[in-house]
Amino acid sequence: MVQQDGEPPIGGESIERLQEARQKILDQLSKVIVGQQEVIDQLLISIFSRGHCLLEGVPGLAKTLMISTLAKTLSLSFSRIQFTPDLMPADITGTEVIEEQPGGGLQRRFMEGPIFANVILADEINRTPPKTQAALLEAMQERQVTVGRVRHALSDPFFVLATQNPIEQEGTYPLPEAQQDRFMFKVLVDYPTFDEEFEVARRTTARLVAEIQPVLAGPEILSLQDVVRSVPVADHVIRYALALVRQTRVGMPGVPEFIREWVGWGAGPRAVQFLILGGKARALLRGRTHVTVEDIQALSHPVLRHRMVVTFAAESDGITTDDVIDRLIDETPTTDDELTSDVRFKQIFAS
Repeated sequence: MVQQDGEPPIGGESIERLQEARQKILDQLSKVIVGQQEVIDQLLISIFSRGHCLLEGVPGLAKTLMISTLAKTLSLSFSRIQFTPDLMPADITGTEVIEEQPGGGLQRRFMEGPIFANVILADEINRTPPKTQAALLEAMQERQVTVGRVRHALSDPFFVLATQNPIEQEGTYPLPEAQQDRFMFKVLVDYPTFDEEFEVARRTTARLVAEIQPVLAGPEILSLQDVVRSVPVADHVIRYALALVRQTRVGMPGVPEFIREWVGWGAGPRAVQFLILGGKARALLRGRTHVTVEDIQALSHPVLRHRMVVTFAAESDGITTDDVIDRLIDETPTTDDELTSDVRFKQIFAS
């Protein structure tokens, strides 16, 4: 097992704390959101893992409502940034202004932008050009922004929860690969089932006003994030996560032939880190103090789907990154003996 020296073992109390926090949030969200359980679970996993999350779906699927309602369940500062084609980087990070002093003279002062909050809703993030999208890069990775050679630290905890419409929708700009890689998950929001849509129609056309109560404060969230990082992971689970990710890298020894045909660009090291961190949070939320291969498999799609680029030939045949991930899971051994004895995986691990 991999565990940091000096860390206390994970006990039942830690599991109960995380599960209780999850249930409190779900109770509040259920007042407004109908269904979408898998989407909500992945949002919570990203928050407890200290990651950012990108939600993609056609307009009208309550992506913005889901994130804004989740933000209300947390006793944290919240900013909603509506991304539009004319939005400028300074509109997000803030800018320096020169003010006249009461006693005379001028003084330079930094005016904070909406990025200075704990929870950021980046609404329709792909409606603005890449220059403005890039204003989030430093903030998402280093929890700081640099304006006029001065670094300004952001508050902790800090989450960017973004929504976007599919790229084929008119008036959108694809997110650069470097920006997509900053998001722990890319979650696809699908249409509701008949029963769920029936309940949505019933609720939203009645005189019903839901009161959302905050249930988690900043120190509690930071404490739960520490608990997640303390979960031990067996070496064979790490090897399995590495096997999935390293197989996506075209040109490396041992890569399957279908990857060479379908994938133009593969996933980087962040994919492995997020698979393991997400697996830790998922394990705790399911009452376990250890990560399994099934945890890694369950999170492979939201972690990997935005970290690969399919070739033109694959795209023309209707093959998506999710199809690539499905086949990788099918063809990757789940036991350590098979992984370490297979000639192809020996090449992958040795390269």
